[in-house]
Amino acid sequence: MNDADIALIHRLADAAGEVIRPHFRNLAAVETKDDASPVTVADRAAEAAIREILSAESPGDGIIGEEYGEDRPDAARVWVIDPIDGTRAFIAGRPLFGTLIALLEDGIPVLGVIDQCIARDRWIGNATGTTLNGATVRVRACPALAGAHVGTTSPYMFDDPAAFQRIRTGARDVLYGGDNHNYGLVATGCLDLVVESGLKVYDWAALVPVVTGAGGVMTDWAGAPLRRGSDGRVVAAGDPALLAEVLATLAA
Repeated sequence: MNDADIALIHRLADAAGEVIRPHFRNLAAVETKDDASPVTVADRAAEAAIREILSAESPGDGIIGEEYGEDRPDAARVWVIDPIDGTRAFIAGRPLFGTLIALLEDGIPVLGVIDQCIARDRWIGNATGTTLNGATVRVRACPALAGAHVGTTSPYMFDDPAAFQRIRTGARDVLYGGDNHNYGLVATGCLDLVVESGLKVYDWAALVPVVTGAGGVMTDWAGAPLRRGSDGRVVAAGDPALLAEVLATLAA
C-alpha cells in the first residue's frame, strides 16, 4: 500500500458516488437476489464503475465484489468492493448506507474507505491513521462495557442471539441501524463498540483499517485479527481495553 493506492481509492469512491446520487430517493425498481437480499441498479452501476477504473489502473490486482463476484482472487493484492453497504437503507431513502472499498495484501486489509455520498462523509484508514473528510480522527476512552455506547445494524442478524443479549444487558445503551456508519463513528469517538455477525468479506474488509487506524481494535469473536476467510462475526472496539470484557461476555 502506498500513496498511489490512497489516491486511487479516493477516485474509486468518487466514481461510485457520482453513479449512486442520481438514484437516491429516485428508484424505479428493486430486485431480490437469490439470497433474498435486495439489489438496485445503483448497486450494480457503482460496482461496475469501480471495476472499470481498477481494470485500467491496477490490472494485475484481484477484485472481490458483492455484485459481480471474483476476478483474480488469489492475487497478492485484492480490492474488495461493496458498492452500497446498507441497500435497505438506500432503498428507504435513509442516508446511512455507504460505499465500502478495501485493499487486501496477502489477505489482510491495509487500506479502507467508508464513503457516504449523500452526507459527503468519507472515512479513510490505513496503518498511519484515519481521517474523516481530511481531518484526523481518534477513538475515545471507554475501558468498560457498562459505560459503552454500542451500535449494531439489527438484533435479528445474530446466529447466537443470546450472546448479543448479554452485550445489550451489560452496555450503557445500544443503538440499532447504521450499517457501516457505526464503524466510522467508533473511529470518530462517537460510539464505543460495534458487535455483528453474518458478515461477508466485502461487509467488513474496509472497516478494519478505518477502526484500527483511529486507534481502535477489530477482531472476530475469538479475538483473532480479521483476514480473508474470517467467519463474519466481528467486534470493533474503540478502546482496546474494552475488548477482553466484550469477548468474555460473548463467550459466556
